[in-house]
Amino acid sequence: MAHNQALGRWGEDRVVRWYRRQGFQILDRNWRCSRGELDVIVQRGPVVAVCEVKTRSSLAYGLPSEAVGHEKQRRIRRLAAQWLSEQERGGAVQLRFDVAEVVGKEIRVIESAF
Repeated sequence: MAHNQALGRWGEDRVVRWYRRQGFQILDRNWRCSRGELDVIVQRGPVVAVCEVKTRSSLAYGLPSEAVGHEKQRRIRRLAAQWLSEQERGGAVQLRFDVAEVVGKEIRVIESAF
């Protein structure tokens, strides 16, 4: 379990660096509430992206993004609504949901994945 947590953290760190290189500001990481957790929340201009990060050491069990099914998507949407309601943000934002796959040293961010 500790290995999986370390691998997940390593993947999240890489994804955060990717977003920064794309000009995004990191708003939150590993935001938690009683209903769950959001991995990475970023913003560039009016766009706020909630990113679910899936890190794997290989493709032996398929693409990491395949682990983000309908139920997981539903949970992430609910959590994002709660996160937004707790923020004191002026103005409207465009919310999108990304999924980042990290396999080995490769990163693929699927923007507007769901």
